[in-house]
Amino acid sequence: MTPTPPPTSTPRAAAIEVLCLWATTHNSIDLLFHGAVTALADIDRGLVKTLIYGVLRQKEYLDAIIRQFSKHPLTKMKPRTLMTLRIGVYQLLFLSRIPESAAVNATINTLKAAGQPAWLIGFANGLLRSVARSRTTLPTPEQMAEGNRPILNHPAWLIERWQSQFGADKAKEICRCNNTEPLLSLRVNSRRTSRAALKALLEKSGIIAENGFYSPLGLLIKTFPGGIASLPGFEEGHFQVQDEAAQLASLLIGPLPARCRVLDGCAGLGGKTSHLAELLPSFGAIIAIEPDTRRFGLLRDNLRRLGHSEPVTPVRTDLQSYAATRPQPFDAILIDAPCSGTGVIRRQPDIRWNRQPEDLAQYQQTQLQLLETAAALLKPGGILVYATCSLESEENETVVSRFLESHPYFAVRNAATLLPESAHRLVDATGFFRSSPAEALDGFFAACLVDQRTL
Repeated sequence: MTPTPPPTSTPRAAAIEVLCLWATTHNSIDLLFHGAVTALADIDRGLVKTLIYGVLRQKEYLDAIIRQFSKHPLTKMKPRTLMTLRIGVYQLLFLSRIPESAAVNATINTLKAAGQPAWLIGFANGLLRSVARSRTTLPTPEQMAEGNRPILNHPAWLIERWQSQFGADKAKEICRCNNTEPLLSLRVNSRRTSRAALKALLEKSGIIAENGFYSPLGLLIKTFPGGIASLPGFEEGHFQVQDEAAQLASLLIGPLPARCRVLDGCAGLGGKTSHLAELLPSFGAIIAIEPDTRRFGLLRDNLRRLGHSEPVTPVRTDLQSYAATRPQPFDAILIDAPCSGTGVIRRQPDIRWNRQPEDLAQYQQTQLQLLETAAALLKPGGILVYATCSLESEENETVVSRFLESHPYFAVRNAATLLPESAHRLVDATGFFRSSPAEALDGFFAACLVDQRTL
């Protein structure tokens, strides 16, 4: 069970508690955040999220600034002290709408409320006021370097991998994009409304939405301070929050036959499950597998809200256990596999600090097992779509290559034949779909694998 931060009365105190708990547990920051803000008003939740996610996006830079003004090594500081300083410096250097006095005083008050000693309160207060006095002359993250490398707010091992894989310029651009808050991306529920109608509904409430760049169902919202549930059309099931890259990956399932049986082997919260439900032909049905209790509950809630409860049957189990029940074969299977998540760092900034190079081999083993299990559940001639939100080759083309070695009757279908023309440039020479933050998208990989035994 994920630990829950103790209740707090102020947004800054809540943010510090979440970051301290993350520093000691390295649990998902999303889970820790949602567990900490249930009792806060929407406007306070927004500030808490801005502080937490902003600190994680700019952690390396913030630490470099703190080192300039501190006589005490950061490695000797307790988590609460360091997180408090990061929160304070982040406000001073990145949140211009917060007055300098409020940024300093409200942050220092969290130390007083936590019963910290007077000398520590004085030290933190002095440091933040020194940063405040100097903030107009301090270098930006792009201007600052430590040692022989620029500050990119990513661990060195990950930067080196991306430089080797993508080249120095693209690696730097991926890091830059990961350090900025992404736009809110929606997928229109085509069974209940249209993109034009939802866009008009949002604009009536003063919310400016633009068509997505790649997906025919995508809408992008630049600024919205409230919670997702307060967006017009949410309760009516007019949309699902989903990045355009994930929307495109679902399209690789291809045209489905009437009365088809579809399996979503790793359903999660149901983003792709619900998209598949919209693509179903007459009398089609989907089985959605999700073992985690919390995610399974949210999966059912999303399906109900979007109006997909009838064609989709969620099953709370793992894929291997479900396969042991010997279900009837499926026409199409989607495996959106558990992965390192290095493609969604801009949305989940803690991932960059939580992952280690050795994690990739463990994920690869799980991914191959999932594909092996899925292949046995597929009808001859069926479609198997493999997807990850990873940028790493070990989890993407290497997994597909190893799978094809042991299943030579499968072949790769060119993703460009299944995607809108606007997304063709995201398909590589081997027919795989790839996106990255450098294209203002989440980093995704997807392959459409066709069972050729009856072709």
